[in-house]
Amino acid sequence: MANPRGGKRPQGAGDGGRLNDGGRSEQVTPGTTGRYLVLLRSEESEAGGKALTDIAGLRVANSADFSDGAITPENSGDANAVLLQRLGVAIIDTPPDQIRRLGMATSDAASGILAVEPERYVYTFQDPSFQITSPVLQRTLSARQQSGSAEFLLGYREGVNQLVAQLLNGAAGIETAGLTPLAFDESRLTWGLQATRVAESQYSGQGIRVAVLDTGMDLEHPDFAGRTITSQSFVEGEEVQDGNGHGTHCIGTSCGSLQPETLPRYGVAHRAEIYAGKVLGNDGSGTDGTILPAIEWAVSNQCVVISMSLGADVSPNQSYSRIYERVARRALRAGSIIIAAAGNASRRPGTVAAVGHPANCPSIMAVGAVDADFQICFFSSGGRNPNGGQVDIAGPGDDVYSSYPMPTRYRRLRGTSMATPHVSGIAALIAEADENARGRALWQALVQLARRLDLPSRDVGAGLVQAP
Repeated sequence: MANPRGGKRPQGAGDGGRLNDGGRSEQVTPGTTGRYLVLLRSEESEAGGKALTDIAGLRVANSADFSDGAITPENSGDANAVLLQRLGVAIIDTPPDQIRRLGMATSDAASGILAVEPERYVYTFQDPSFQITSPVLQRTLSARQQSGSAEFLLGYREGVNQLVAQLLNGAAGIETAGLTPLAFDESRLTWGLQATRVAESQYSGQGIRVAVLDTGMDLEHPDFAGRTITSQSFVEGEEVQDGNGHGTHCIGTSCGSLQPETLPRYGVAHRAEIYAGKVLGNDGSGTDGTILPAIEWAVSNQCVVISMSLGADVSPNQSYSRIYERVARRALRAGSIIIAAAGNASRRPGTVAAVGHPANCPSIMAVGAVDADFQICFFSSGGRNPNGGQVDIAGPGDDVYSSYPMPTRYRRLRGTSMATPHVSGIAALIAEADENARGRALWQALVQLARRLDLPSRDVGAGLVQAP
């Protein structure tokens, strides 16, 4: 039987096709994997685990059996159910008749089972349409590709950005898309760190554990030499080493160096302890079943901040996941806040899409994206659905410069994925500043410190995140 947390996309799954596993077949809802999530009553997770065996006849692997809380495709053997003991959630791969039995058991409090949901596919929330369109920058990048002096050309690019912005900003016939705004000189600090007052903060995130659940990390990147890094892959057949780039970029923003080899500085919590969890494959996709074990791992390792620049779009009026909501509440009680990207499904001004899964859960902090003019980014999803799904806070999400796997080293990206690690890094600064700022208290501190913007709260929540 297939592993219940395999990160690969089964043939036909998510497209309304049929998933065949060991002779069984069933209709698979678009966007789902054919596997299921089971929510256990937190105080009765032992009873719920017993129900998985007694009712559905499943072979269960329990995260409590692993000292670091990390249960992976490689160490779970031939189990067709994975029980995340601390979170009270199970991920199962079983025929439809057994799913029906578990679903019927939700009406019986003694069963220990609270809810059953299909497992979804999730993806990076980076805007794939981002391109540098300025002719000046295009020529610079073309020159870089033909030269071996990458550091020189990176510095040259920044100088060209600033010079053109200052001399030709707004001139007729000059395309300035992607250029650094006049208000921000990025020669030493990215505009995002300036806008969020990170450079003015006396805090560094020292002693705070930040888990970034993404496509992994380039563990050989020179800007992270000497840092405390704990890494774990939850994607079957893939190492933590980042073959996509998205995870390294997000870790760079949240926890990058105070003094990178090449300026500008781009990282917020430069002394935080990094927990790099690979939950998305090198193709940028994953499942609920790769994310939830990583949340369990992060909570078990007392990570104060769990950053997730990922998700899936939702339909109008679609409610949030009861299972993720309960997981987020349990994480908050344990002192861990989950901060997630709101999504990039909008095409403003014409279309404002709803906050995606799992950021639409009330107990997960949803992050929208603003640009350097403090306007909402055209792609940033908003608080549209009445049943959950509000934006709680905003971060810099356009033209964000950060680390990238070697040999590229640095890159500019945009998306709510880029806004989220700004908030997560600042959460680490607040947690260092106040030892009582954990869980719900940390959430409150983030929204209280936020800079109010002249924008609808449905788009930016409390406002632009600010460092303490």
